[in-house]
Amino acid sequence: MSFKNNGISTEPELLAPAGSPESLEFAIRYGADAVYLGTDEFSMRTVSRSFTEENLKKNIDFAHDRGVKVYLASNIIAHNSDIARVDSFFKTAAEAGADALIISDLGMLNRAKKIAPALEIHISTQFGVTNFETARVLHELGAKRIVLARELSVDEIAEIRSKISPELQIECFVHGAMCVSFSGRCLISNYLTGRDANRGNCSQPCRWRYSLVEEKRPGEYLPVFENENGTFILNSKDLNMIEHLDELRKAGVNSFKIEGRAKNAYYTGVVTNAYRIALDAVIAGEKPEDWVIEELNKVSHRPYDTGFFFDKPVENARVSYKGGYIRQWDIAGLIESADGARINLVQRNRFFEGDSLEVLEPGKKPYNILAQDLLDEEGNKIESAPHPMMKVSIKSKLTPVAGSIVRISKVT
Repeated sequence: MSFKNNGISTEPELLAPAGSPESLEFAIRYGADAVYLGTDEFSMRTVSRSFTEENLKKNIDFAHDRGVKVYLASNIIAHNSDIARVDSFFKTAAEAGADALIISDLGMLNRAKKIAPALEIHISTQFGVTNFETARVLHELGAKRIVLARELSVDEIAEIRSKISPELQIECFVHGAMCVSFSGRCLISNYLTGRDANRGNCSQPCRWRYSLVEEKRPGEYLPVFENENGTFILNSKDLNMIEHLDELRKAGVNSFKIEGRAKNAYYTGVVTNAYRIALDAVIAGEKPEDWVIEELNKVSHRPYDTGFFFDKPVENARVSYKGGYIRQWDIAGLIESADGARINLVQRNRFFEGDSLEVLEPGKKPYNILAQDLLDEEGNKIESAPHPMMKVSIKSKLTPVAGSIVRISKVT
């Protein structure tokens, strides 16, 4: 497969998550200017463990060869025991060619400047930067970029931009899961499950369904009703700012960040593609088309919201009153090749002869194809593609590019 960065080099930057080498490939193929990733050390998403010190350089080189920058997460809230190991980690990051370190701790920042002085320092949202004075101090300490706290409004961001050096970049999350706690500093997971959210191991208990227990009636669970489905009092909605990129651009945001290192490659590809097209439209002085906005409903998500950018939680609690995710589409496979007679693909989820499939090529509006004359790798006629990673082909005069996503609706 060939890969091409479809993004435009004009700022603002589109920054996509890479929770695995496959997600890295999808992010690049679908238009990211930069990606952020982490290993199982010092990262806020240790569930994403596909990157190791051994393969880090290989994956960074892969991105660099395609004109994409790589930012390495090292943004845990560090304890004493972490300091003894961090020097080796920073040396590895520098040797692997990372473009920046994402850091949330002053001590870690100090060590990084000494051990890997050539690497840019990006201050994580975990640091909780909410004002221009803190931003100024961090810049003086060597920060190149600040990822602002998620609790800021567009007006507050614009004020910070006006009162800091133009050399200090501003990054903001524009899409993905939101946390119930301030800038992600949460203790609920640690308290209930022993998994420390501030060290990358959140079990997401804020998404659980809760009941009330009376002290003298142990084991008797009393429902607390917000609606007929029960209560999810800590369950935040997902952030979606695709229709408001122009406001953020005018406020001075340099990098638009998509959340989701724990999500799959399909999510990364679809969301990156939508924001790439939307951002290019904004840069051209246009608005994203309706189909681009609709793309974000074709990935797993909670109900969408604009976070704190336009109003305060006293006006809108941003709680999702439903458990789980909205999942209306599945990836059916990836295109390997097409010659105008047949489309060859690698299956990811089962589909059947006669199913209507949808193809998403990088930078283009999706289009439908029919799974007709379905053949296996040996050319035998089959009624379905039931096995993950099996190679199949369908009859078609269309020629989608290699690496394109093929998906199927779950809504009947």
